[in-house]
Order: sequence, then structure tokens, then C-alpha cells
Amino acid sequence: MRQNPSFAMTDVGELRRLIDLHPWVALVSQGDDGLVASHYAVMLDDERDDLTIVGHVGKPDDAILGLGERELLVVVQGPHGYITPQWYGDVPAVPTWNFISAHLSGIPELLSPEEDLRVLERLVDRFEGQEDGSRGLYALPNDATFVERLERGTVGFRLTPTRVTAKRKLSQNKTAEVVETIIDGLSEQNPALAAEMRRAADARVRP
Repeated sequence: MRQNPSFAMTDVGELRRLIDLHPWVALVSQGDDGLVASHYAVMLDDERDDLTIVGHVGKPDDAILGLGERELLVVVQGPHGYITPQWYGDVPAVPTWNFISAHLSGIPELLSPEEDLRVLERLVDRFEGQEDGSRGLYALPNDATFVERLERGTVGFRLTPTRVTAKRKLSQNKTAEVVETIIDGLSEQNPALAAEMRRAADARVRP
């Protein structure tokens, strides 16, 4: 991803927030027959305060990706959307695309079966939530034997990125008035992107 200093995203807290809010990622690696990509959910490692992530893949994706042997690129995609030049006023302009994205690269560490089970349990708990009727990994009719058999079909990993490239392109190069117009225009058709633009705009004016 080509970087632009005006749009660079370097704050670890902001990057952790992006990963936490958008856990469905693309895993890209150089396979034996060319580039390969898979899609899985990941989480921040709850024992670290950096950008270390944990996740799992189903077999044989581990072999296809060369997990633990080759560099893995993890693509995290946040809110994004089309920006019409209509929002710029009566000036020469072309459309663009606003987005937030991060690329995390490194060689992942493979997890033990016990660590993988913990990650799987955390993953289920994260998305099941605490509502009535939520069903944890070990909730009946599942039992330990069933869950352990399930785990054997997966490979867990931990990735502490050695390279991070992140970009938050949210019309920072436009005037405050234009940014407000864009936010208003996005508020119904793309509220997630509008909310991120509002958050970024408020941060810029905060003393």
C-alpha cells in the first residue's frame, strides 16, 4: 500500500481499535504456485498491548499459506466509500475513495493445541456475546471430546508484525467546511464511514 504522510496512521491505540472493530481479515502469502489469500477472523492477543494478533486457519490452509514458514500479510479493512465531487462545491474536482486500512506483515508463530483451543474459545465468546441464549464453545450439546476433535482440524497462530503500513484517508486535505459536507452526505448511505470522519475531524480540532 503506497503511503502518503498526510494520511499515515501510526498510533498504536488507533490501530488496535481498527483491528478490534474489523476482525475479518485477508491473509496473503506467497505460495508454491503464486500468491494465495484466505479470509479469517483474528483478535488482538489479550496478553499483549501491541499489535500482536491471534487467530486460526482450517487445514489445509496452513500448508497453502506456508503458515509459520513464510511471511504473512494480514490486510485489515475498515470503513470505506465513494466520495463524489458534488460535495466539494463549484470547483474543478474528481471523485475519490475514502478508507481506513492496515497491512500487518511478519512470520507467524504456530500455537500449541492448548493455545489454539484458548483462541477458539475466545473467538466464539467474542462474537456470541453475553446475551441470553449465547452459546460458548463448550456449551451443550458440545463436549470436550467434540471440541478437541474440532481443534485438530485447525492451526492456531500468533503474529507480531515486523512491518506495519496503515492509512486513514478521510479527506484530511480538504477544508473543514468540505469535510462537514461530506460527513452530511455520507450520514445515511455510509454511516460507518461518516462516523470515522466525524471522529477524525473532532480529533483535529481538539486542543
